[in-house]
Amino acid sequence: MYEAQTKASILQRMLDASPADIDKRQGAPTYDLLSPASIEIGLAFIELDNVLNFGFVDTTYGVYLDSAASEYGVTRKAATKSIGALTFSGANGTVIPIGTRASTTGADTVYFVTTTAGTISGGSITVAAEASEAGASGNVGIGAANTVVGDLVGVVTVANAFNFVGGTDAETDDELRARVLERARRPATSGNAAQYRQWALEVAGVSDAKVYPIWAGAGTVKVVLLDADKTAPDSAVVTAAATYISSVCPIGATVTVAAATEVAINVSVDVTLGSGATLPAVKTGIEAGVREYLKTLAFTDATVRYARIANVILDVPGVVDYASLTVNSGTGNVVIADGSVAVLGTVVAT
Repeated sequence: MYEAQTKASILQRMLDASPADIDKRQGAPTYDLLSPASIEIGLAFIELDNVLNFGFVDTTYGVYLDSAASEYGVTRKAATKSIGALTFSGANGTVIPIGTRASTTGADTVYFVTTTAGTISGGSITVAAEASEAGASGNVGIGAANTVVGDLVGVVTVANAFNFVGGTDAETDDELRARVLERARRPATSGNAAQYRQWALEVAGVSDAKVYPIWAGAGTVKVVLLDADKTAPDSAVVTAAATYISSVCPIGATVTVAAATEVAINVSVDVTLGSGATLPAVKTGIEAGVREYLKTLAFTDATVRYARIANVILDVPGVVDYASLTVNSGTGNVVIADGSVAVLGTVVAT
């Protein structure tokens, strides 16, 4: 809006407003005195442009977006820590105190800390633990937490027999902005379907929700959830959502909260490779492309289109052509049932 308010234009206006009978040429006192002021006024107009951007939900960001969201009663979802359990092995009688640390190995090390104490008996003890830092990086697989950190190094060994789950990153600006606009565009009152959806979206780890009013008779509501990857969220997220919704929903409502049912999309294809392309790299590219395509369908389009899968394959760098493409063992579209979500299954590329 203020792009025309440059230093040059401001200076010229001030010179034009000065008495006509004084010297206004560059180097004259009037010019030299007004020039620094025109620079500062120009900078002020730049900041006015920023103020306008900060004031609207669709253009603001960071703490300014937090302030705009608060006007709608929406708060940014904070990062959460993943939870799980660590199994320590060693001599019987060895005490594993609260706060004992373990970590993964590799460049992006993730640290975990025990939240309960235990004593090794029968060669091992399993105790509850959580990630030291909040975030999705704490969601590691079985056996990933395999390094003891601290005083018990060399005394015991450690491993996790189950996945660490429930860790989520803080809500991004785009995610928070989408929730604010959702609140503004879909009025939620008196426990209507829009309000149940908004309650679900307030829970960390939930990126989308579908609400089924009166799904099992009068007074019943079902809420089906997706996580940030547009797949079924883990049980910790579902439990958190169920607990929260039950605490704020109208008295007398019977609420069922569940993860979306995953439907695996399996792809098999013969590919013709270009010069320098390798089959493993192409397979990885197909997996990434199909995964991103399926995300766009979640809760919005029930049909996984065979032709779109074909396009994904052709868009992978190194693929010249393809043949014998099947999607879930067929050559047609795959229809996903209501309350389910299509997710990447297996990709076989030869």
